[in-house]
Amino acid sequence: MDAGLKRELEEKVYAGERLTREDGIALYESDDLAWLGGLAHHVRTQKNGDVVHFNVNRHLNMTNVCTASCAYCSFQRKPGEKDAYTMRIEEAVRLAKAMESENLTELHIVNGLHPTLPWRYYPRSLRALKEALPNVSLKAFTATEIQHFEKISGMPAEEILDELIDAGLESLTGGGAEIFDWEVRQHIVDHDTHWEDWSRIHRLAHSKGLKGPCTMLYGHIEEPRHRVDHVLRLRELQDETGGFHVFIPLRYQHDFVDMKDGKVRNRLQARTTMATGAEALKTFAVSRLLFDNVPHVKVFWVMHGVQTAQLALQHGADDMDGSVVEYKITHDADNYGTPNKLTRDDLLELIRDAGFRPVERNTRYETIREYPGPDASLRESPQPMRV
Repeated sequence: MDAGLKRELEEKVYAGERLTREDGIALYESDDLAWLGGLAHHVRTQKNGDVVHFNVNRHLNMTNVCTASCAYCSFQRKPGEKDAYTMRIEEAVRLAKAMESENLTELHIVNGLHPTLPWRYYPRSLRALKEALPNVSLKAFTATEIQHFEKISGMPAEEILDELIDAGLESLTGGGAEIFDWEVRQHIVDHDTHWEDWSRIHRLAHSKGLKGPCTMLYGHIEEPRHRVDHVLRLRELQDETGGFHVFIPLRYQHDFVDMKDGKVRNRLQARTTMATGAEALKTFAVSRLLFDNVPHVKVFWVMHGVQTAQLALQHGADDMDGSVVEYKITHDADNYGTPNKLTRDDLLELIRDAGFRPVERNTRYETIREYPGPDASLRESPQPMRV
């Protein structure tokens, strides 16, 4: 990068000026990861100090049967396929109750787009789960699922959201976003929820008080300019609604081992390589610098690996996804050694080892408990990057 442009970008970041599309593309073109990390760490420190947030959550996928066949997805199954499943509501409640230990605060629910399940299954599921777990927040459904509910119910999204909120919904999930630019999206997505409907549904959710996450799936066939475009679309929507708590870059995964039925469903991997650790850290840094109006950036350690997740905390991230017992969507595509469960104590150790102070939060990013940070009196105790 030209030294003059580098100084100009530094000055804009330290002055708190909003970065442009051209700035974002220029940042991705820089090979100076330490410089990018330093700038992003400055911004995350201004917003969140030395804190790393986490919550104790569990993931529940009530069905993997899906009408869509998205090119990157190893989770979906067609009716009658081996390993296809759909839980009865009682079964979902029983599984959720088994996850209640360790002071669970959030249940994260995402499903396939089931072709025959009736609309009423979904609010009834939430109501039953909320009755069984009254102190657990229900973060459920992607915008893609909400549009699917519109189709199967004949109801508009506004009525659907009202009924789900009445049943206990506290937040939508951020899924279904992938990459919004049609140049990429037409090759990776096999459903009808694109930017116009995704933003419409989240705009409605925000207007009803459902604040939540937004995401980006990166590291497949997209280019840096598509990532910049994706973040700027979300930034504009955030200017309008203020409804996003957190931005989550999700690393695209390859299938490393054939499925149990011998079928590899990820059709992108023949022409892609997964993002390296350095590319992941750059993506976190540039996202933190561009997305000036979202308070938090989360690293999902299941998709990035524990060590890269720790490094992401030095490159703009201030939140680590909580304990997960079973996360089928990722682990159907991941066999490179990432654990599928971390306890609260595991997370506290990882956060302190990276040099930060752990703070347990709830779904609304309200503090539940603050924990001591690294012991500064010990010479070997890690400390955050100085800015």
